Amino acid sequence: MTFTCLDNAIENDLPDSPESKDTDDEFKSHGRTRRGGDQENLSREERRRRRRATQKYRTAHATRERVRVEAFNVAFSELRKLLPTLPPDKKLSKIEILRLAICYISYLNHVLELN
Repeated sequence: MTFTCLDNAIENDLPDSPESKDTDDEFKSHGRTRRGGDQENLSREERRRRRRATQKYRTAHATRERVRVEAFNVAFSELRKLLPTLPPDKKLSKIEILRLAICYISYLNHVLELN
């Protein structure tokens, strides 16, 4: 028995995952800037914008993003290894990997129901 995608109706892209919330101490407001000035007269959005403009914040954010993207790509690589394709070394996009995984899971469920 060979695997073929039984459900070709999967045409829509999957919804984006919600953005992760940052929990760094840098996000916590202490009421003072690094220069010691008062922040009480600034809005929450302005304080957040100023914190995000610092080099330390940008560097930390870029590092977190690199780690997140690397983990994301490793997960797709591992999933790709589990999916049968012809030829086996065919390059697939992330959405193609997800669609193929959905079809393969449906196929495996169908095989289990037959037995």
